[in-house]
Amino acid sequence: MTTHKRKITVIGHKNPDTDSICSAIAYAELKNRVTDSDLYVPRRAGGINAETRFVLNYFKVDVPELVEDVGTQVKDIQIREIDGVSGGISLKNAYTLMKEKNVVTLPIVTKDGYLEGLITIGDIATSYMDVYDSSILSKAKTSYRNIVETLDAQLLVGDENALFDAGKVLVAAANPDLMEDYIAEHDLVITGNRYETQLCAIEMNAACIIICEGANVSLTIRKMAEAKGCTVLSTPHDTYTVARLINQSMPIAHFMITEKIDSFRTTDFVDEIREVMTKKRTRDFPILDTKGKYRGMISRRNLLDMKKKQVILVDHNEKSQAAEGVENTEILEIIDHHRLGTMETMAPVFFRNQPLGCTATIIYQMYQENRAEISKQIAGLLCSAILSDTLMFRSPTCTPADQAAAEYLAKIAGIDVESYANEMFLAASDLCHKSEEEIFFQDFKKFSSENVTFGISQIMSMNAEELKMIGDRIKPSLTRFRENQQVDMVFFMLTDIVKESTTLLYAGEDVGSLLEVSYGHGGADNSIELAGVVSRKKQLVPVLIRGVEQM
Repeated sequence: MTTHKRKITVIGHKNPDTDSICSAIAYAELKNRVTDSDLYVPRRAGGINAETRFVLNYFKVDVPELVEDVGTQVKDIQIREIDGVSGGISLKNAYTLMKEKNVVTLPIVTKDGYLEGLITIGDIATSYMDVYDSSILSKAKTSYRNIVETLDAQLLVGDENALFDAGKVLVAAANPDLMEDYIAEHDLVITGNRYETQLCAIEMNAACIIICEGANVSLTIRKMAEAKGCTVLSTPHDTYTVARLINQSMPIAHFMITEKIDSFRTTDFVDEIREVMTKKRTRDFPILDTKGKYRGMISRRNLLDMKKKQVILVDHNEKSQAAEGVENTEILEIIDHHRLGTMETMAPVFFRNQPLGCTATIIYQMYQENRAEISKQIAGLLCSAILSDTLMFRSPTCTPADQAAAEYLAKIAGIDVESYANEMFLAASDLCHKSEEEIFFQDFKKFSSENVTFGISQIMSMNAEELKMIGDRIKPSLTRFRENQQVDMVFFMLTDIVKESTTLLYAGEDVGSLLEVSYGHGGADNSIELAGVVSRKKQLVPVLIRGVEQM
């Protein structure tokens, strides 16, 4: 017996950098190697920047799938795989299927798998209780196949695939002399073993005669019926039973619900559909795939028994930096190297946070602890992430453990640290053809302290002229970016890797005062030079937070 492995998402922060992407890929790989019960899949919460794309291309690793919202979707819950049925099956057949499957709703689908309608046990009950005129069977375009199945009949003359689509149903209980007055062309006549009645019905151009109680049908009657195009059925049931059962042969397409059907897609989020479901009296709801084809059914009970999507967060523990919907997931683990943030969990989680320069260094340590061999590809990704986050060991966040890990991983990956890092940073510096939004938000993070919210974006380059040009482009848009992100202040770090310094652009009320408190001067023209500052996490954010607290 094979068990279905549950998918667990390993994902970094919004506007992911190289560490966020590479750590997610490497940690998912490690978890899959040391555990058998689940399937760990790396995902990304935003677009890939130029540096990360260079790294993935260099080591021939696929870009993780984009997941902007990690909330639980319909596809993550247990969908009841109730087979769709044809609209041509009989009411009796539908009722039998419902009893066998222990369901109260059947989906009607086309041959191509698209949803046509629904029929419920209530619809079938209504069809039995409502009073119909004697032509309802033909109005419903009932197939002779359905009539044969419903009445346990035998087809003696005719085509079971043909339809009874004109005329009325009547029971031939009267004397044959009187029948001529009420049998009309195309009628369906329920009769017994009287030869005269059978003959009369055929001569009156009836569409079908049903012989009850398994009575004998002579060869003469059969030949005459065939010549007249009259279908002949023989059933073991008596006249009363036939009259009672025959309406159950009508196709469900005549009774199915086709309008205002509340259906959901597999990609819909559970929180969104829950609102719809609670407002409806409908018990079951059909699920369609991304192409609109029928997949199965869910009910409110499915939501009660629902298991939330499980996620592992890497390289962040701030809710503001996490993918949308994270509050509606079950967080299993957090692997990070930043300050403790605002992430809350419903239950205890495995939380590993170390004062290192890069999350990838922690992932490397976990490979070592599990005695798991590191492939050339994984080594290349982890090494790239460390070089990126530590600015090739220049950042004050870099520790001896980061440098030792990067140098060890570089040997496995077959790269020279200095030449590879320069190539990687140059790839990241190619920003001339990007829009202001793409540049600013490719590495943007939000922070808060003392009810003050601020966002910080950072660009690193080895080319001072390129940094100045980017700064001139971005500065006029800073106020707009601040308003769009609904933060009190925004900062843009233009970090020169070679000079190990940062030009800080800013916008927002009281920013000048904050910088006066933090650095002793507010700069000029919404800009301040910060010599020796290259790290957002270790050098800028702590200083700004202390400044906010002092203010």
